[in-house]
Amino acid sequence: MAEFTMELNDEQKEVRDWLHGFAADVIRPAAAEWDEREETPWPVIQEAAKVGIYSLDFYAQQYFDATGLGIPMAMEELFWGDAGIALSIVGTGLAAVGVLANGTEEQIGTWIPQMYGDPDDVKVAAFCSSEPDAGSDVASMRTRAVYDEAKDEWVINGTKTWATNGGIANVHVVVAVVDPELGSKGHASFIIPPGTPGLSQGQKFKKHGIRASHTAEVVLDGARVPGSCLLGGKEKLDERLARARERAKSGGERVKNAAMATFEASRPAVGAMAVGTARAAYEVALDYARTREQFGRPIIDNQGVAFQLADMRTSIDAARLLVWRASWMAVNGKPFTAAEGSMSKLFASETAKKVTAQAIQILGGNGYTREYPVERMHRDAAIYTIFEGTSEVQRLVIARTLSGMPIR
Repeated sequence: MAEFTMELNDEQKEVRDWLHGFAADVIRPAAAEWDEREETPWPVIQEAAKVGIYSLDFYAQQYFDATGLGIPMAMEELFWGDAGIALSIVGTGLAAVGVLANGTEEQIGTWIPQMYGDPDDVKVAAFCSSEPDAGSDVASMRTRAVYDEAKDEWVINGTKTWATNGGIANVHVVVAVVDPELGSKGHASFIIPPGTPGLSQGQKFKKHGIRASHTAEVVLDGARVPGSCLLGGKEKLDERLARARERAKSGGERVKNAAMATFEASRPAVGAMAVGTARAAYEVALDYARTREQFGRPIIDNQGVAFQLADMRTSIDAARLLVWRASWMAVNGKPFTAAEGSMSKLFASETAKKVTAQAIQILGGNGYTREYPVERMHRDAAIYTIFEGTSEVQRLVIARTLSGMPIR
């Protein structure tokens, strides 16, 4: 087990500087264009694939970093560049985590490479959990998977929404209900292979922020997938459902569902994304305050501005520390006894919203225009308090964990 440290080692610093250079030289110059176009930045993803950033090997190296800091460090640097483009680059990772968290070794080896493709033919993947009537309320999920024993196939029907890369993905990972009587405990995750009949893209959303990232509905109409596409396998599912039924009868402990296992693993990473966006906005505001003069002196000479910058930097550093702690705990098998993963995501996402708003205020009228990036950063930051569990859900998770009570 690696000791917790706040100091990156030489190898991590080298990777950080490499990522920062890519974010500064490739992502940032393209940010405004792809935000306006509201399209997937395929050329930037391809450039990331060519240098090795958009690849299974790179994310595996960061994911299995014994310190736990590989992923949050990478997320912070890429999202410092631009949140929309960065999400297009890393969005596949959520589907990959879904397979890593729930799949067999064979499934991991078969499907994760197909999520990325290769530098000459890049692919993306999508994790599909939310539904029109079941976002934070996963127990209300309606997408149904029914097992056809004669053909060893699962038949899936339903509509997913808010899916990053939904419909354009080569591989979709879909969470569906297999036992409605068990509520959220009766869910399972499935691989939908490329070209599966019955899967189609529904509405593509025009969003307030992260507009370079594709977000759409995914419609499953009698989509049939082989039994081998059930993540974890049928035997493991049957055992889990049997335990859930027994615990339901006896009022025993809760059983994690497939979607929650994925979100729990990814929440610190989302916190790191928020830290990157907040840091970017803070740096723009700091540079502006140093060079912008009013009444014959830089505006940073005014306490009203300087104190805001002090608070911004303090919050960013505090958020990073919470993210790093949760990431270290996760990779070293430390249980989140105080919902540390949710804490990190909650504080970092709220920090990003506040810091980007303060950056606009420091820039004044200029901050409100698209000539300066803080306007875009503020729009992008709004998503962090919403996706992969709203701030209200994070507070609920934390409160339930601390109290042991079923707070509603």
